[in-house]
Amino acid sequence: MTTVLMLGSAPMAVQAAGWPRCFDTVLAINNAWRVRPDWDYSIYPWDFDAARVPVAGAGQVLVTEADFVPAQNAYGGFVYAGATMAYTAAYWALATLKPRVLAVFGCDMHYPAGQTHFYGTGTPDPLRADITLRSLEAKSVRLMVLAAAQGCAVVNLSQGVSRLLCPRAALAEFGDAQPLTFDPGRVQAAQAREAELGYFAPSGRYWEDLSAYDVAEIDALDALWLACLP
Repeated sequence: MTTVLMLGSAPMAVQAAGWPRCFDTVLAINNAWRVRPDWDYSIYPWDFDAARVPVAGAGQVLVTEADFVPAQNAYGGFVYAGATMAYTAAYWALATLKPRVLAVFGCDMHYPAGQTHFYGTGTPDPLRADITLRSLEAKSVRLMVLAAAQGCAVVNLSQGVSRLLCPRAALAEFGDAQPLTFDPGRVQAAQAREAELGYFAPSGRYWEDLSAYDVAEIDALDALWLACLP
């Protein structure tokens, strides 16, 4: 099992350019491939600007919706997992790379006034009005629970304000991280409620029929996931 650096586009992401190659794999989200030339996977959505798609070198792989939609579906789909590229990339990594540690940097989904991304000002995707993003915090707990179930620890290398509830870790010690232990009864309750709701869109395009989802039920489900946090 491997250690994976999942790199986002927050302003501090440029710090990772000077880091030693202490990860087995580097997964870059959207424009983050520009931070480190030694990225292994570059993942981006269907509407990503074609001019910003990197040219893959030897051993480098581009990951598109043809790859990540089935992966995220394997973990319950976009409505439950959260439709941001950060969560999508994380679930794709769990499904494909089977990491021992998933270390996140520059994916805090916090957007103060001023520069929002390392390359300037971008569109804060997680802040759009979307039924899957009502509690970014709950989605992070769900991610940690499902990662822990397969022996993977999810840690946050960022030090600033974050919407992620993942444990913080320093670069020098992230490889020693262990999955959190969650209350099995609470996890079972959240998973059982997901199964009862049946909110699943095989294509990943849940937004094509929003009438199929009850926002109040999603909020209640998010509360169940938040209650799982140790």
